Amino acid sequence: MNKLPIIILVFLAVMSPVMALVLGVANISVMDVFNIFCSQVSDSCTSDPLKERIVLELRLPRILLAFLTGAGLSLAGSVLQTVTRNPLADPYLFGISSGATFGAVLVIAFAGAGLAAQGMFSDWIRMGITGGAFIGSAISVLLVISLAGRSVQIERMVLAGVATSFMFSAATSLVLYASDPQAASSLLFWSLGSFSRANWDNLTLPFIILIICFVLFSGFTRQLTALLAGDENARSLGVEVQKVRISMLLLTSLMTAILVANTGGIGFVGLMIPHIVRRLYANHSRHLMWIIVLFGGVFMIWVDVVARSLIHGHELPVGIITAAMGSVFFLLVMRRKSWS
Repeated sequence: MNKLPIIILVFLAVMSPVMALVLGVANISVMDVFNIFCSQVSDSCTSDPLKERIVLELRLPRILLAFLTGAGLSLAGSVLQTVTRNPLADPYLFGISSGATFGAVLVIAFAGAGLAAQGMFSDWIRMGITGGAFIGSAISVLLVISLAGRSVQIERMVLAGVATSFMFSAATSLVLYASDPQAASSLLFWSLGSFSRANWDNLTLPFIILIICFVLFSGFTRQLTALLAGDENARSLGVEVQKVRISMLLLTSLMTAILVANTGGIGFVGLMIPHIVRRLYANHSRHLMWIIVLFGGVFMIWVDVVARSLIHGHELPVGIITAAMGSVFFLLVMRRKSWS
């Protein structure tokens, strides 16, 4: 087995955060980054206080949140594509992201609209946003399952997911339209996806939920692999198809909700990354899950670098970039006669 692709991916996972710390509007070199980290562990090193604040308080938490988001959404997309046996399944297209965004925006608009405009969220409001996002995503999953019928038909599930996504997107637009104009502009930017409010406090929960979900998904590898062969074959192997499918859907909705509550709506990552990884790392099928996690994290770090560097003095919402890339990718996948 050729280990070179794995080595390259690990190298990128190590170097991408370092390069992302350097790239940006502020002029910070690799040596500056080294001195900043050295000063944290040794008094013999000195660093510029302003550059230290930019690296440690602004860029580093942002990079880590971007990595966690990319890793989590990619993992969720991979699991959804497996349990639905549909290569176009994705937390965004499946309605999970839209439901979570609606729940979070609803809480922000009616519980902390004034604070949202100032970027001043209390711990209670942050908990409310997370709770609202999870409730919205859970409702979305329940709607999809109920619309799919008692037998949870795969084709109907995917169509129900798309319909649910549009429904929650429309509801989110309605909330934004009815909100205070000052708060609405902040809410709109957040709903399109951004890491601009990343800080050390909102890294803990996404990290914990990603680890928990990764471990649980890894524990269900045999069942997930059996589902790819069809429901009847999976049942013949002793897999409780409906329980496994619903459990995986709820887990992906929980992970997506936590990420959306901290970053806003970011679509198509869960669609693109699993496809790209399966093609580039087809000979490493036993390790695909953690490869998808690393690849998705690295991908999102660079998307964020582009978002904050493409237009000088302005920051693009991350969701716009991923949507532009994802829509083209979606069309390419649909054109293929045989899907991977």
